[in-house]
Amino acid sequence: MSFDSLGLSAPILAAVAEQGYETPSPIQAQAIPAVIEGRDVMAAAQTGTGKTAGFTLPLLELLSKGERAPSNQVRALVLTPTRELAAQVAESVATYGKNLNLNSTVVFGGVKINPQMMKLRRGADILVATPGRLMDLYNQRAVRFDKLEVLILDEADRMLDMGFIRDIKKIIALLPKKRQNLMFSATFSDDIRQLAKGLVNDPVEISVTPRNAAATSVEQLVCPVDKNQKPALLANLIWEGKWEQVLVFSRTKHGANKLTKYLENNGIKAAAIHGNKSQGARTKALADFKAGSVRALVATDIAARGLDIEQLPHVVNFDLPNVSEDYVHRIGRTGRAGATGEAVSLVSSEEFKLLQDIERLIKKILPRKIVEGFEPVHKLPESRLSQKPARGNRPKSPRIGHRDGQRSGENSRGHRHGGR
Repeated sequence: MSFDSLGLSAPILAAVAEQGYETPSPIQAQAIPAVIEGRDVMAAAQTGTGKTAGFTLPLLELLSKGERAPSNQVRALVLTPTRELAAQVAESVATYGKNLNLNSTVVFGGVKINPQMMKLRRGADILVATPGRLMDLYNQRAVRFDKLEVLILDEADRMLDMGFIRDIKKIIALLPKKRQNLMFSATFSDDIRQLAKGLVNDPVEISVTPRNAAATSVEQLVCPVDKNQKPALLANLIWEGKWEQVLVFSRTKHGANKLTKYLENNGIKAAAIHGNKSQGARTKALADFKAGSVRALVATDIAARGLDIEQLPHVVNFDLPNVSEDYVHRIGRTGRAGATGEAVSLVSSEEFKLLQDIERLIKKILPRKIVEGFEPVHKLPESRLSQKPARGNRPKSPRIGHRDGQRSGENSRGHRHGGR
């Protein structure tokens, strides 16, 4: 199958070809025709499967045939949980829509609101937004939805995890009842299906990977190690393995900062990316990492969601996540688009319960390798696959504090940073 057979027009096909793509991924092959037909879509796809193009390409096709958006109006709204993902979706829209006469704009918190208000004055055929900033703009009468044709929820599961459900419901209530709805999520939990009930109408349901399956192109490994030896082991792996690019996951923002400092002190160029960093710092850290001037990018789960880094060879779980599903999202950063990758988890004896939950979720015991010189004093117990469902593995209720889609006024009111 080729992109030519999916119902896309010549200007869009030219932009796709320019990016070097010839064959659509499974999610694209199923989603693109359904969206062009005007159907509502619920799609479950892991990161790295090409889902962003799966909705941006048909969205551009649909909008290219209608009238342009009037001032302050929006024809298609894409909601994303984080600034990074919003920026990436906007980049995808710009890349594939370069040969079309359409306006697109991206808005998110953490940066000044006035330039975003100015851009919205010309109207946006496609608006990519985080929920908090969008509500802020609506309350300031900078954006209206009378002309809205399509709503897309991207990474819907993460938006629920981050506590955006109230904002999402408020936004949906503002939209015209007659519209096309697309929902994309890594998994479809019971909470997601509950949200979908009030959103999508007779949807085409697409699932291109088994629920909570880890990518088969990723080689997974556990390195048992004492907690206090983790930083030294990570530095050793980078030096001995001659790793030039590694994405490292830390459970907390403080931990990310501390580990970044340790790596820098040991001659490894590193940068941290998390919710307390300014948007400028986060953008620079990611750009430097992609360019190769930063060797190790240390991130929290929320900041890393939606990062699109081609050919990323190594992912390290410095801390195991509290929520098992996040392990699948994390290691999905590598082994993308047919490439192979390596995911290494540094696991201390205190994290054995978390390791068990992950292994139960992915239905396999992860291979272990003790690195010479880092033999743990506190042994990591042997794993056994239990058939009992994982307990205590639901995301905690979001704490009041920083969220990526926060409203612009919160910082100026002395908004206290919290969360991960």
